[in-house]
Amino acid sequence: MTSAGAPAVPSYASGISEVPLLGDTIGDNLDRTATAQPDVEALVEVPTARRWTYAQLREDVDVVAMGLMRAGLGKGDRVGIWAPNMAEWTLVQYATAKIGAILVNINPAYRTHELEYVLNQAGIRMLVSAEKFKTSDYVGMIEKVRGSCPALEQVVIIGGPEWEALVESGRGGDREELARLQAALSPDDPINIQYTSGTTGFPKGATLSHHNILNNGYFVGRLCGYTAEDRVCIPVPFYHCFGMVMGNLGCTTNGSTMVIPAQGFDPEATLRAVAQERCTSLYGVPTMFIAELNHPDFASYDLSSLRTGIMAGSPCPVEVMKQVVDRMGMTEVTICYGMTETSPVSTQTRADDSVERRVSTVGRVHPHVEVKVVDPETGLTVPRGQAGELCTRGYSVMLGYWEQPDKTAESIDAARWMHTGDLAVMDSDGYLNITGRIKDMVIRGGENVYPREIEEFLYTHPDVLDAQVIGVPDIKYGEELCAWVKLRDGVEGLTAEQVREFATGKLAHYKIPRYVIVVDEFPMTVTGKVRKVEMREKSVELLDLADAAAVKNA
Repeated sequence: MTSAGAPAVPSYASGISEVPLLGDTIGDNLDRTATAQPDVEALVEVPTARRWTYAQLREDVDVVAMGLMRAGLGKGDRVGIWAPNMAEWTLVQYATAKIGAILVNINPAYRTHELEYVLNQAGIRMLVSAEKFKTSDYVGMIEKVRGSCPALEQVVIIGGPEWEALVESGRGGDREELARLQAALSPDDPINIQYTSGTTGFPKGATLSHHNILNNGYFVGRLCGYTAEDRVCIPVPFYHCFGMVMGNLGCTTNGSTMVIPAQGFDPEATLRAVAQERCTSLYGVPTMFIAELNHPDFASYDLSSLRTGIMAGSPCPVEVMKQVVDRMGMTEVTICYGMTETSPVSTQTRADDSVERRVSTVGRVHPHVEVKVVDPETGLTVPRGQAGELCTRGYSVMLGYWEQPDKTAESIDAARWMHTGDLAVMDSDGYLNITGRIKDMVIRGGENVYPREIEEFLYTHPDVLDAQVIGVPDIKYGEELCAWVKLRDGVEGLTAEQVREFATGKLAHYKIPRYVIVVDEFPMTVTGKVRKVEMREKSVELLDLADAAAVKNA
């Protein structure tokens, strides 16, 4: 600031809105929508051709809720869900919300090590699980860990006799008792725990309330212009906020239709679902859109119904955004930025933003939310145009990490600002660019991976003396994992294939390093800290990744 001039404009913005926040619980809000438009289609599961109107969805949700009640579950009890995208996932999501049970999302890619941790850390009383998915034998894995999970009383396998019994029991349930339970819930009650990979080797459970996720889904949908005419194709996983909040809650709060194209992402199944169901909106992380655009039969699918959609979860390449607009007809596509801990969305581009803004920024602050960019050292807000750490505050900030107040205090400050760990720049009009991360988190195809967790695991390999894991650029996934390892004396070498063999079955596939570089020393600072920035630069050179590094992102 010069002595005569005005102070620089600070990198702060608040989302002014004439549309009030919803004061409902998730159950009450679903009932409201179902009463207003009982005959509108609510849910379509394309692989099984099952369909629900809003009246039918409400009925089936109530039946599952009463089944859970009769199984002895109620407000505050934790119910785990371990399954790919399927209608039953959605039924359990809303049924638990109706009775105030806390839904714990378990990543379908988890293996025994991670499953056992989450079951115990959340104190899950009932686990609702698919029988299997892809190469995962869920039933077998549950049997392996069940004896070491004392809180786990009941396991219900979807499609199995336990599920049938739960539903049958619910059909004979007491509707007045359900209504009483539902009426006794507060929008501020915790209703969902989502695990994010932990920087200290284990995931942390971001605990979210009705108020957090109901409103975030509602405003994401409003900014996409959703009405009862909209049909949203949701190939992104339900266990993420992207699927269950921006997808499911985005639809039910705005009266739109949820379309499940497949259990897991499949580009052809997604294109087929959009064409067959005349979807108006399509979600995905950049890798999904790339796979769809590059599908050999892309041109044979009629995508003319598409109007909007969301690309999020990973840095969005500018060229991909342009192709989504030009070749898929998603002229109103938006980019969202957020994190699980903020329910998730904090900023979003708008349909009326210029094409340049919509393909090269993560948009402006969301309604009823505040954002600021601060100097990571001083905590002071930096002037617009200057890089710093992005912080966000408002209704969307989580209640905290489940039973980890110390970890919560590291992320949420005394004024309730959530520190994202992301570096950002805010321009003069309030649009944000994400320029990097303070933390070392790697985002691989929309999955958050913390190097520390992988490093801790690699230390258990008999040949590894020390390990450092970084993210390196990748054209398909945005980033891939690269492990630099120091080997024990006498060990000749270690290949990526050998590491993959060692990790398979113990770590989720997306956490297994694609590249392994054997070194004698790590680059260090004078104070003895590993220089990961330098490691990244050298890895790009050694692995010949210059083309991937050159991809421009929003």
